[in-house]
Amino acid sequence: MAAQTLYAELARQLNSIGALRRGLLRALPADCPSGPAATLSLLHRHGEMRMSRLCELLAVDMSVTSRHVAHAVDGGWVERAPDPGDRRSRLLRLTPEGTAKLRELHERSAVLLSRQLAEWSDGEIGDLIGMLERLRCSFTAEPRELRERAGPPAAGEHPEPPRRQRLPEAVPPPTPV
Repeated sequence: MAAQTLYAELARQLNSIGALRRGLLRALPADCPSGPAATLSLLHRHGEMRMSRLCELLAVDMSVTSRHVAHAVDGGWVERAPDPGDRRSRLLRLTPEGTAKLRELHERSAVLLSRQLAEWSDGEIGDLIGMLERLRCSFTAEPRELRERAGPPAAGEHPEPPRRQRLPEAVPPPTPV
């Protein structure tokens, strides 16, 4: 196990990710700031949903979510449709224009990253992706103690590692927002 000083340094380095994130956000076009961009990304990843679900995924209150959605609807990137299960509710879904806008956002992020990481090898970038994915999974997977208490998998049962949803080839990975 790593020494406490290593964890403290890791915490300091992770705090600096905020500056990296702000740099990526500056690459977003003026017509699509981070809130609507996150809305497009979540609708692409999770499919159509109610406003309440989007609110949960964005981890902001309903008034903020409503502003993001209104912006995306005004841009023609998201449409509201009646929910067949409850006509009082609306389902939000990405439009073809929204998919195109999301593609533009991803391309801008990729260009910025390719410029900033030009001196990195493909292997180093791949290693970083793998380590970041592993770190993310460490925070989203159930704690080790719970897995150990559950015991080994039954015969023929294989525990599946957390899966990252892959976007279709035409759309690059989501823009961090």
